[in-house]
Amino acid sequence: MIGLAYLLVQVVSFAGILVIDHRWKLAAFRAPAAAALAVTASVALLLTWDVLGVRSGVFFRGQTDFMTGLTVAPEIPFEEVVFLAFLSHLALVCAAGVSRAVEHRSRVSRTSHDSGVARTTGERR
Repeated sequence: MIGLAYLLVQVVSFAGILVIDHRWKLAAFRAPAAAALAVTASVALLLTWDVLGVRSGVFFRGQTDFMTGLTVAPEIPFEEVVFLAFLSHLALVCAAGVSRAVEHRSRVSRTSHDSGVARTTGERR
């Protein structure tokens, strides 16, 4: 059971981000195909980075009891793929959340500015 601890933490974290995504419809629950494409492309890019790091001797897999021991390639554990998918989805949700917050703030600012102009000119809405 201890060998699944890291993977379990990743899955729970991934589920938390999915709940946030679902609540505010930011990425996967707003445009599922685009989100899947973005996450897949990011994971492929980051795995390529990992493979290049392993081949050059910079990256290697440490030994710990908290990992499953499953590898998808030499020195690349299964948990790395799950982590990269989580990281990519997290980045997508954060970017979409910031974008939506800026849009909302801009809309609120514009609305309060418009109502202020209406009050000063006596214009009725």
